[in-house]
Amino acid sequence: MTNIPFYVPVLSSLLAVFTATAQSTRSVQYQTEVGFYSVSIPFWLRANQYGLVPSQGPAMTLRQGFSRPYRSPVIKKNDSLPVTKRRIDWGWGLEGVLNAGYSYKFLLPVAYIKVKFGNSLEVWAGRRREIIGLVDSTLSSGSYAWSGNALPMTKLQIGLTDYVPRNALFGIKGFYAHGWFENDRLVNHVLLHQKALYGRLGKPNWRFKLYTGINHEVMWSGTTNQLPGNAVIKNNQLPNQFSDYINVVLARPLGNRTDLDTSRISNFDHENRIGNHLGTVDLALEYIARSFSVFAYRQNIYEDGSLFHLTNLADGLNGLRIRNRRPRNPNGLQIQDILLEYLFTQSQGGSLFLENDAQRGRDNYFNHSQYQDGWSRYGLTLGTPFITPSADSRSGLPQYGFTNNNRVAVMHLGLSGLIMDYFRFQLKASYSENIGTYEIPFLNPVYQFSGVLSVSSPVRVLKGATATASVATDQGVLYENSMGFYLGFRKDGLF
Repeated sequence: MTNIPFYVPVLSSLLAVFTATAQSTRSVQYQTEVGFYSVSIPFWLRANQYGLVPSQGPAMTLRQGFSRPYRSPVIKKNDSLPVTKRRIDWGWGLEGVLNAGYSYKFLLPVAYIKVKFGNSLEVWAGRRREIIGLVDSTLSSGSYAWSGNALPMTKLQIGLTDYVPRNALFGIKGFYAHGWFENDRLVNHVLLHQKALYGRLGKPNWRFKLYTGINHEVMWSGTTNQLPGNAVIKNNQLPNQFSDYINVVLARPLGNRTDLDTSRISNFDHENRIGNHLGTVDLALEYIARSFSVFAYRQNIYEDGSLFHLTNLADGLNGLRIRNRRPRNPNGLQIQDILLEYLFTQSQGGSLFLENDAQRGRDNYFNHSQYQDGWSRYGLTLGTPFITPSADSRSGLPQYGFTNNNRVAVMHLGLSGLIMDYFRFQLKASYSENIGTYEIPFLNPVYQFSGVLSVSSPVRVLKGATATASVATDQGVLYENSMGFYLGFRKDGLF
């Protein structure tokens, strides 16, 4: 891969420097998991699992992870350098997954080194699990632009891990990143530009706080000989110069530019922007009472300028989470979190794309004329899993582009809790209306129900061990009807 000469020395150099300068030893955390998937693996056993679950069973999975976190803020007597005085800290993580069924596949979802300067500024390189956007991170149907549905991206990132100033009335956090897509695509050597900026109004100890922010995701650059003609690509190379990168970062339209090098800038780039741009503009509020808390959020979708022209305001992800803050009940059932979400993407600014504000629509979410593998990684959607790859839908439905179904309406329920303060359970249930795309709509609306129930409990005879059982189902017309299960055993510890 083209990133190896840069990426490996960066990791090696950082690891060597900070290993040599470490003041004291720290424990390494480990996680070992062994599990079994049934023959059928329904939607909610696979979705938002970072691309780790095989699409077909039966299959065994073995997962082994190691990590060294930042130092604890607690000052220990034998520590020669108090944590509060350290200005630089570092950590790392590594996880491998082996799936064995009809075939064997090894995955590396986590491999990173991170360095923290002060309390909040962090630089890291490698792969990490991430969810981007204001959203519930546990029970959600999936954050729209970056949900944790696909294998983590190889990235180099700098950002603020917490809102700063920490105790101020107004705080900000965000990040700036450069990444590399896999090369097994129709367009190879594709790069990722990614950034986000979020703000918080209200001090951390206030009961009521407001949040807002934006994230910006771009696929750009790349080479291919499989795109037809010069209208969408020149000389089998999509724009990749530094001036193109600046246009990508600024999301600058090229329609009015007269100084473009037409020997390498195609008509498609000239009429639009360089790269495939998308993201969300988010709003949220949080209220924390004595016995409960409320978190409400809205992700507004943008792609192709419809949100700027206010023609796709109906589209977005809406969520409401209510959290129980009462003490645990050791003798009965206790609901901890309830989440309700509504995802709507059927507007896309309307069925017409014309150069005027009122009819700037037909956004065609997660599809693209140049990057025809779509907003995906190894065939899995990077964003919400409810915009499904064409290959996942029933064979009788129309096939088109990366996704044949980006106009959806989804009602989603998430529920988590405890039984006798011992058994932990989680429920996800989703009902969707799917109408295809503007290019090739489904003949009739397609309805689908998908759900999963997971129960886990500690294994008392083995410290740090947890047993998990999950059962899931798909019932409807979008996917083949199925039921399936997962049985797993996990051990967490230190050494």
